Amino acid sequence: MVTIYGIKNCDTMKKAFDWLNTNKVAYTFHDYKKSNIDKETILKWLKSHKMEEIINTKGTTWKQLSDEQKGSISNIDDAIALMQEKPSMIKRPLVELEKGYLLGFDVEKWGNKLK
Repeated sequence: MVTIYGIKNCDTMKKAFDWLNTNKVAYTFHDYKKSNIDKETILKWLKSHKMEEIINTKGTTWKQLSDEQKGSISNIDDAIALMQEKPSMIKRPLVELEKGYLLGFDVEKWGNKLK
């Protein structure tokens, strides 16, 4: 079983859920809006991916940040605090596999890793 992190009403998440259900992939869902995200989980992600890969710089949440907030992601503790405050800025979906993670929804990558 995999864990998928994100926000339920996100269009990309809806595509991801449809793909998982169609392909009969068992998963649990961690909704940032209901359960937020803890520092330890983000630190685990950072063992596999750079901060710049985890933060969605194309999304509305990122674009609404001040230049000072955007600049704070160079400091891990500040970046984690910002992601906890505004979990919508975390790239979606983020899928935790038995070994590793998938960032974003990519049918080809998902097919190779999840089927």
